[in-house]
Amino acid sequence: MNLSGKAVKYWLDSEHIPIENFLVITDDIDLPFGSLRLLGKGGGGSHNGMNHIIETLEDQNFARLRFGIGKNYEKGQQANYVLSDFNDAEAEALPERLEKVAQIVKSFALQGIGKTMNQFNSEKFILAPL
Repeated sequence: MNLSGKAVKYWLDSEHIPIENFLVITDDIDLPFGSLRLLGKGGGGSHNGMNHIIETLEDQNFARLRFGIGKNYEKGQQANYVLSDFNDAEAEALPERLEKVAQIVKSFALQGIGKTMNQFNSEKFILAPL
């Protein structure tokens, strides 16, 4: 996944998808589990996959939905943590979080990033972390 920029560029180019119709959904260790953040542009932070997409596209002006997974790992264990299963409490909360993600994706596809950000970032729609 850290080299996902190649696949993204291939599909954007081959399907002639304008960058304003492109939404990346990514995990994010910098957000508590279940927190959702919708952004219209920005850098990749510590996320290697996002940084590779930005580098490959030579553009950071695309939408991204960050799904918080938290930082519940010991030093040097970040990769193992990111690839591990959710704990019981997270697994129980996951369906509710994924329903919110689905609503955001549907809104983005039908209304675009501006209206979707207004709706989902301004309401108390984004769920509080566990």
